[in-house]
Amino acid sequence: MSVVTNESTLTDRPVMVGYERHLRSERGRSPHTVRGYLADLRDLADHLVGVGVASWDDVTLADLRSWLAGLDAAGASRATVARRSAAARGFFGWAFRTGAVQRNPASRLVAPKRTKTLPDVLRQDQAAALLDLAAVAADDADPVHLRNRAMLELLYASGVRVAELVGLDVDDVDRSDLVMRVVGKGDKERTVPFGRPAARALEAWLQSGRPRLVVSGSGPALFLGARGLRVDPRIVRQVVHQLLRETPGAPDLGPHGLRHSAATHLVEGGADIRLVQELLGHASLATTQVYTHVSVERLRRSFSQAHPRA
Repeated sequence: MSVVTNESTLTDRPVMVGYERHLRSERGRSPHTVRGYLADLRDLADHLVGVGVASWDDVTLADLRSWLAGLDAAGASRATVARRSAAARGFFGWAFRTGAVQRNPASRLVAPKRTKTLPDVLRQDQAAALLDLAAVAADDADPVHLRNRAMLELLYASGVRVAELVGLDVDDVDRSDLVMRVVGKGDKERTVPFGRPAARALEAWLQSGRPRLVVSGSGPALFLGARGLRVDPRIVRQVVHQLLRETPGAPDLGPHGLRHSAATHLVEGGADIRLVQELLGHASLATTQVYTHVSVERLRRSFSQAHPRA
């Protein structure tokens, strides 16, 4: 086995370009997910260079196991190790099927079992306080503040992912029936309802905010950035973090925390778990059932704190 002196040898090969194209075009992965997978593979490539591996064809199962062991020794979480293991299996599985490599060293790669943790969520009063803050900020009729309020209301009302939110076009929203057409993971389309508070915030944005930010390149995008182009997911995350910092007692969550909160509050309110699954666009019911666990944990905690014989 020859020693590699150029650290980019593995990542510069056409096979990496082909795999990126496969993730984007054939698997329909989001740009964020694609970046994550490619970053994991670059980390693997750096490890392989360090142990003297010359090409993807030279990789062995022992090389992959030493990579994961190194991550574990460095203090990486089980979730991180499991994700990188999945990235390696996905990459080598594709490379072997397409003939880019002659064998699949990851076929017997087993990741550590992930520790199941309950997602952090807002209490209902905290969610209400967050949205009140956004509404107060929007009282000045600044278009950015109107946009922020509408985005937060829709995130919490519908439980959509941030990528789904920023991907919305104006025509995707039916303001009379209070539903919107969302394109989720794998380009799967679903219809998601939202409530009247979100509808009012959205109407204010469309009537008084969006027209003041529109430029020639705005296109049909529902939510616009300060320069008039489709809003960036990073801006949405910044807005959520900033307003949550101003919400008394609220945990520091991102937009996905609002998705978790919306689902948890639906379950707590008696919504059927399969309807919540459809609303969130989960492929598996098992993914949705975590929100029932959140509710049970909250019930147990409340009982312990409040019941005289707890």
